Amino acid sequence: MRTVLVTGTGGAGRTTVAAATALAAAREGQRTLLLTADRDGTPEALLGIGPLRGAPGGSADRLPWSVPVALTPGLWAARVVTEEWFRDELTVLQDRGRGMLDMLGSTPLDGEELTALPGVESVALLRALRAAQTAPPGTGWDVLVVDLPPAPETVALLALPEQLRRYLRRLLPAERQAARALRPMLAQLAGMPMPAQKLYELAERWEHELAAVQGVLESEATTVRVVVEPGPLADRALRTARAGLALHGCRVESVIANRLLPTGTPDPWLGALSGQQQAALKDLYEQWAPAVPIRELPHLGRDPQGLGDATDAPDTADSGPGDDPGVVSGVVVSGGGGAPRPTAGLGALAGPVGAPDPRPDRPAADPWTVEDRLADEGVLLWRLPLPGASRDGLSLVRRGDELIVTVGTFHRVLPLPSALRRCTVSGAGLRDGHLQVRFTPDPDLWPRRP
Repeated sequence: MRTVLVTGTGGAGRTTVAAATALAAAREGQRTLLLTADRDGTPEALLGIGPLRGAPGGSADRLPWSVPVALTPGLWAARVVTEEWFRDELTVLQDRGRGMLDMLGSTPLDGEELTALPGVESVALLRALRAAQTAPPGTGWDVLVVDLPPAPETVALLALPEQLRRYLRRLLPAERQAARALRPMLAQLAGMPMPAQKLYELAERWEHELAAVQGVLESEATTVRVVVEPGPLADRALRTARAGLALHGCRVESVIANRLLPTGTPDPWLGALSGQQQAALKDLYEQWAPAVPIRELPHLGRDPQGLGDATDAPDTADSGPGDDPGVVSGVVVSGGGGAPRPTAGLGALAGPVGAPDPRPDRPAADPWTVEDRLADEGVLLWRLPLPGASRDGLSLVRRGDELIVTVGTFHRVLPLPSALRRCTVSGAGLRDGHLQVRFTPDPDLWPRRP
């Protein structure tokens, strides 16, 4: 399945771009699901539909999203139902651990009194991301477009499966399960019950689910679209977001410059705003292009409502910085100076934003490369692509067979490749968007050459 994750700076129009992306994919004949975690009603108002509601009743096998609503041929929309999913999951967890809870004298919680805890939204969204991939062939979707929170929250969300798997391996090592037969005897010697078998079974289940979600995120078919409304304040936030996404190996497919004002207007107030946008847009091209395409979306003069059609859609997919998107004060201006026509809904943006390109669903190439410079410099160079990172917010810590990398507010523990585990860190530098870490072979561990 082709998966597009849409994030960006706060208030830049992520939901609008996600909906336009899904519509563009559906118009190319792809069965597309638009999935959102937004609970404030914005997606419904944007799409011109009623409330997205969860399926009635309760079931442990219920999908973690609302009943999909058909919008147009090939396009459905649904919302992640965090509350319902949390109640189902906790109810199942209580049932599986009922013996241990009874031993502790605990009183089980009723489903009616359960409310989702802070942070559960992220887990529910990841579960939905995984569930969308498991539909039998021919019955599911070809494209999944996910409307995600602002970039800092999205980076933390995408890092969660790897982090949780690491915690599980440390707290409940798989090799400990080999000693199951010894637990009754150890319990008698210790005078206290040993961890229940169900605890390890639960850990195995979580490990399986987290590995599956991480596999989706690391697939070549999963990419990120970053939405920004060009401006001086958004530029800094976007640099930080880019570094965080790169740190966690996320593949940015395109940058969407949203709500671009018309250029060449005689109004001095509007001209000043447009000039500021164009300056920021030029910086975007310098930072991202040509490695990452920049797509420009015009300001429609109002928030789009409904799907509309493509008859009035301005074509700006191939425009460059400073090109006039052809939209003035909420209308699309005809090329011959005729009467202005009203803007369309999301159909006006589906063309410029573009449908996701086809990509194979296979593990993406490892972005971290080791360069052998032993013959010339006596070192191995580990190159970590971190575009957008700055030296001020960058730190490294070597601990055992791991390298802890911190970029601003983002943090990742990277296992060292086998060759580097027998080396010591001898230096590091940030050059051309790459963190280059120098490793010198440890003479006590490195095989000696004859």
